[in-house]
Amino acid sequence: MPPSSSPWWKAFFAMAKVHVAVYRATGGRVGGTLADGRLLLLHHVGRKSGTERVTPILFVPDGDALVIAASKGGTDRNPAWYYNLMAAPTATVEVGRERRVVRPREADAEERAVLWPRFVAANKAFADYERHAGERTIPVVVLDPA
Repeated sequence: MPPSSSPWWKAFFAMAKVHVAVYRATGGRVGGTLADGRLLLLHHVGRKSGTERVTPILFVPDGDALVIAASKGGTDRNPAWYYNLMAAPTATVEVGRERRVVRPREADAEERAVLWPRFVAANKAFADYERHAGERTIPVVVLDPA
């Protein structure tokens, strides 16, 4: 992946908007999977701007919780949505046509050690993301039901 300052990310975010539209129009039947993983739509509000945003993100289920990883393709920085999410007590996600209110929290080291391999199993690219991230530990975020 290009560094987080690369113009490539501007194009990526433009395509994400198209992805969100297709996901919603089809209830996740199109755009709801990636490799062996499933995608959700994460609603978050910019902690500085106050702008509402929606980001498609791969998730793995964990009981009643949904788990996401702030990989940003293994770049040198966490994605902005991670900071927005950690600054809010609750968030909303769309899984298919269902909307859920969730409480985000970062997985501790022990939980992460169990959950991270599930991301790699859902999409082999996550192993590459971890290698590319170097010193940065990719945060794993648990979205518990609110």
